[in-house]
Order: sequence, then structure tokens, then C-alpha cells
Amino acid sequence: NNSPFYALTAMTWRYSYNSTVYRNRVEIKLNNQVSIDKNRSWVKWDKIKNPDVRASLLHHEQGHVNIQYILLLEADRVLKNRSYSVSNYKAQISQLANEISNFFDTMQRNYDEETEHGSNHKMQARWDEIIEDKMNESLEALRTGK
Repeated sequence: NNSPFYALTAMTWRYSYNSTVYRNRVEIKLNNQVSIDKNRSWVKWDKIKNPDVRASLLHHEQGHVNIQYILLLEADRVLKNRSYSVSNYKAQISQLANEISNFFDTMQRNYDEETEHGSNHKMQARWDEIIEDKMNESLEALRTGK
């Protein structure tokens, strides 16, 4: 109730892996998932009576979800396609995961700041293009294995 914003979509990224060492090489089987935290997410529907404003808000929040989906795709690609040191692979995976998480946390903050939480429609449209391009790029990279 004290927040100046009309909505918050809280999301969580979790990953785990099983590792196998074969001929001095580490292979991992990655379990990678994102979810919306329903207990921490909220919207102030009572403050938004105009249907166009509601639609705009929903569109903006969907952008946050799409950015999180890109994180999922990129984490899958990056974590699976690395060569890891047998003696140090756990730390290497952890460091990469932290770098991915930090990058996308910054992206989420930039998205909110630059779109003014969705109220700057020109910047929202620009971010819509950025998000769509990045999603297509990530899907293509996964498809081609690059």
C-alpha cells in the first residue's frame, strides 16, 4: 500500500545441476527454471479504473516476465556450453550464474527506469523492440547451439 507504483511482478530464477566427470572433463545436466512469486507480486486494481491504463500496466509487467524468460534461455545456453575445470567447476558455474543474474537484474532496473515504469510510452515501445529482438536472438542461439 505504501508503494508509489501500481504493480510489482516478483520473479525467481533457480538452477541446479548434476555433474559427471568423464576423461578429465566435466559434463553437467542443468535444471533451470523461472517462476513468478505470487506471494510477493501484487497489483492495485482499485487505483486503476481506466481500461487503457490497466492494459498498459499489464503490458509493462509482461515485459518484466519476458526479460526473465530471456534470462532462462541465456542461462541455459551459457551454463551448458562451457568447458569447466574438474578441480574448480562448482565455483566456475556459481560465478557464471551470478554474472547472468546480475546482468538481468540490471536489465530489469533499466527497463523500469527508462520506461518510467511503463508510463513513458515512447520508451516502452523501444524496450518492447529490445526485448523481442533479444528473445529471438536467444531462441536462435539455442536452436543453433551457438
